[in-house]
Amino acid sequence: MLRRSTRTAAAGIAFLAAAAVPSSAWSSASAFVPGAGARWDAGAGGAPVVIAHRGASRYAPENTLAAVDAAYHHGFVWVENDVQRTKDGQLVVLHDATLERTTDAAKVFPGRAPWRVGDFTAAEIARLDAGSWFGKRFAGERVPTLADYLRRVDRNGQRLLLELKSPEKYPGIEAQTIRELRELGWLDHAHINSRLIVQSFCVRCVRTVHELVPQMRTGILGAPDVSELAHCARFADQINPPISALSSRWIASVHRLRGPHGRPLEIYAWNAAKDASARTAAERGVDGIIV
Repeated sequence: MLRRSTRTAAAGIAFLAAAAVPSSAWSSASAFVPGAGARWDAGAGGAPVVIAHRGASRYAPENTLAAVDAAYHHGFVWVENDVQRTKDGQLVVLHDATLERTTDAAKVFPGRAPWRVGDFTAAEIARLDAGSWFGKRFAGERVPTLADYLRRVDRNGQRLLLELKSPEKYPGIEAQTIRELRELGWLDHAHINSRLIVQSFCVRCVRTVHELVPQMRTGILGAPDVSELAHCARFADQINPPISALSSRWIASVHRLRGPHGRPLEIYAWNAAKDASARTAAERGVDGIIV
């Protein structure tokens, strides 16, 4: 793995201190960014990797190209996103099962409630404004296709934690996502070795991804019982729970196991911005924090 500079590791300590305060204190940009000139990368010196959740979603509308760029400008090497499929089989980057919260779908298509992602074609979704809800300056921002998202992450030299969102709604999305990753050059040695992780709440789907591309790093979202961890370690490199689910015993149990590539299982914890225990989690030894 690549190493961060001492300066970047020090910035990580500053970030964790900020993460331990109430969410109301996050209005200051200095409380959120890694630090001037710092670049978050793979862990070094005991400091966890920090991943921008849905891009830098405190600075730009989530899961948009603007959020990818905001993450880049604020020093985040890693971004996280959510992938779903349209009615006509195109992969797009959206978190919610419906379009209502983060687009103007209710205005553009008033008679099509509840505006489920899978009920709209890619062309219809491309018409939607995915930025105005966040702020006027983002008016006209669009829901990106996965292909456009991958190109932007590549352009910025960033790394991607890709979540297959509700894959049970989209049969075959694992293989389709892998095909798209391959077509856009994301399954070469450089990307697979250090720039890409695929995760999901669906354990079966994570296993499918591992079987399709055994060299790919994968993660299971959630906090499986200790008794289930050995099974998960057969096909997952990470177990990624909400911070609130962490305990010292559970963390130790995960780290005692080795994943399919022979390395100790990692833990990337999420909900850091909504939980006051981010610093405690880092002190316990989690490997990454999704903010």
